[in-house]
Amino acid sequence: MTQVRNPLTGETDRLLAPPSPALLTATANELRAAAPAWREADRGAVLNRFGAALATDDELLAALVADTGRTGESVLERQIVAGMIERWVRLAPALLAPPEDEPASLPGIVVGGEAVPYELVGVISPWNFPLLLGLIDAIPALAAGCAVLVKPSEVTPRFIEPLMKLVPEELPLRVVEGAGETGAALIGLVDAVVFTGSVPTGRKVGEAAAKAFIPAFLELGGKDPAIVLAGSDLDRAAAAVLWGGTANAGQACQSIERVYVERAVHAEFLALLADKAAKVALTCEGGPIGPIIAADQADVIARHLADAVERGAVVHTGGRIEHHGGGLWCRPTVVSGVDHSMALMTEETFGPILPVMAVDDADEAVRLANDCAYGLSGAVFAATEQDARAVARRLEAGAVSVNDASLTALVHEGEKNSFKLSGLGGSRMGKVSINRFVRRRAHLVNRSAAANPWWHR
Repeated sequence: MTQVRNPLTGETDRLLAPPSPALLTATANELRAAAPAWREADRGAVLNRFGAALATDDELLAALVADTGRTGESVLERQIVAGMIERWVRLAPALLAPPEDEPASLPGIVVGGEAVPYELVGVISPWNFPLLLGLIDAIPALAAGCAVLVKPSEVTPRFIEPLMKLVPEELPLRVVEGAGETGAALIGLVDAVVFTGSVPTGRKVGEAAAKAFIPAFLELGGKDPAIVLAGSDLDRAAAAVLWGGTANAGQACQSIERVYVERAVHAEFLALLADKAAKVALTCEGGPIGPIIAADQADVIARHLADAVERGAVVHTGGRIEHHGGGLWCRPTVVSGVDHSMALMTEETFGPILPVMAVDDADEAVRLANDCAYGLSGAVFAATEQDARAVARRLEAGAVSVNDASLTALVHEGEKNSFKLSGLGGSRMGKVSINRFVRRRAHLVNRSAAANPWWHR
């Protein structure tokens, strides 16, 4: 059986208990059987009860902290999910309401319609935000009238049991633990699948979904750039970039992972960023930077840093994997002297690492920012909002924070798509994201008085 590691102690303190294939199939069948009644239920009232219970449950919070080793982000994670439930309960009825009948191009014909939810949606989610990314797609799918089966990462399964205790009996939501084979089996049991994770696994999910002839919505990796131009408020930019690159110890797909600074202000910005980063402590020291959740990720971080230093990069703060209490940690790490020959500037690092590269002007910054296989999001700092938005329009990314960083982690109202290898499918954000979980049925109604209209002749 798969062993589950404690990120604070480094010890194996739990074994994964995935459902058997027969039990997983039975769970899917149970959810399908519940779907018709759920479509007719007062879904908002049930979801509100779920959200109220989730918002204050200390057992769930404790399990999230045990899964990830960090407290502040877990409190915020629970708060965001509770707010997300409230938002979808408020928005869904109007978004799903049948459109008004409209005249068609043929005389006497009107067009109406309805939203038809998928019966069963599958969600496969990652370890960095277990609750949020387990439910960010499940909640709108439930609001749309779907039943939902969630398989979170095998790295962070502890939150599942307390979460399921909070699920109302009428809510067709099941969360099961398991590793890759459970996720693979799930795809063959559902009508649509949402996956958040790495590009290699995302490719496998997409291929399996295609074979099953179901839609797949993929939110994959990122290597988000920040661009800092002359005339920016450098202190503000440094603070925002530091937060955007080190929140959750950099373990977020929308983390700032590379910074391009106009040469005229590069030295000043670098000094500000390094000074701020050096003052940020680990949570085991009373600071905000939590441990590395997945042990394998520490190897990636160490490899990227070693490669950069070997190629001439200079580490100003942090720069190594530390061991405290059995856990693996990395301090906010500011690196200069970097270029695109280094993995640190081209591959997803997923740690609190901020490589800073000098550029001649905005044109070079945009060219380098776009010189990447990913296109999730980014950030631009400039003298004016107009200047920053002009640069933002040139970035090959789905969301750009202007004079801030990584806002997509907190602001879910902005409709966006993932560019390049960062994903595939409809927007996860904005009101339109609920459309991923319904099909549209058109009603074409003949109201003509003629018994034999001309197109029948």
